[in-house]
Amino acid sequence: MTSVETKVKDELVEAKKHPMDDLLRRDRLPHVWCSGCGLGSILSCFVQAVAKSGLDTKKIAVVSGIGCTGRASGYINLDVFHTTHGRAIPFAIGLSLANPDLKVVVFSGDGDLFAIGGNHIIHAARRNADITVICANNFIYGMTGGQLAPTTPTNSWSSTSPYGNVETPFNLCHLVYSAGASYVARWTSLNVRRLQESIEEALLRPGFSFIEVISACPTTFGRRNEFDTGLKMLRYFNEKTVIKHNIDPKEVPIVLGQDIVVGKFINKPIQPTLEDRVERVHQKSSPK
Repeated sequence: MTSVETKVKDELVEAKKHPMDDLLRRDRLPHVWCSGCGLGSILSCFVQAVAKSGLDTKKIAVVSGIGCTGRASGYINLDVFHTTHGRAIPFAIGLSLANPDLKVVVFSGDGDLFAIGGNHIIHAARRNADITVICANNFIYGMTGGQLAPTTPTNSWSSTSPYGNVETPFNLCHLVYSAGASYVARWTSLNVRRLQESIEEALLRPGFSFIEVISACPTTFGRRNEFDTGLKMLRYFNEKTVIKHNIDPKEVPIVLGQDIVVGKFINKPIQPTLEDRVERVHQKSSPK
């Protein structure tokens, strides 16, 4: 093969590269998520947001916990950490404090972050830790058997609520806002452009930012609640989603059969982060 032919071949290979190839571990694909699951769409939105943000990818770290969503870290071609169940937040804060130059992202599920990890997330918001949290909320424990989660809508069925859930679920956006989060948004896995833009915005601001993504789970939640295909869940999202920016998060609980309110709810002015305050203490306490 001549040098010209080699050059042409290389150019064709480069032209066929997918825009996200550099940010995904192609050798680990295809992924293990079920058909119709929203996690693939959320992952796609995240890597596109990273690409458009202009951030140095060598200074981004992604932390996940256990569960279906936690698998995302294995597909991302960045520095990633798959932590123990419920401990993604403290691990992420440790990374951020140890190296404030990093942009640390937590990519995990509602059970991991708000059940076993619930205490950690409220204090991360209170401290304004410089981390971005992307929470995929599929209303259930998807990987471990379909048990009742702190986000399962009232009257919904799960493997541990065969007669319907009698508990009031968390309103995740209201919870983190009341704890002090400076940026709070919610989208569904169908709102891909708005979700991508919201993730990009969260990545570029300091402090604790939180994005809830309502994710389709036809296999574990859906088949128990008359949404046995991803298409049915996405149609439901399409019919029920209402965008309301700047609304008080306490006004946006999720009740099956009612509108799902999405949007950018909270975007506070930039405030000192936990890392900023720790650095000031360090300077004061250091020998002169």
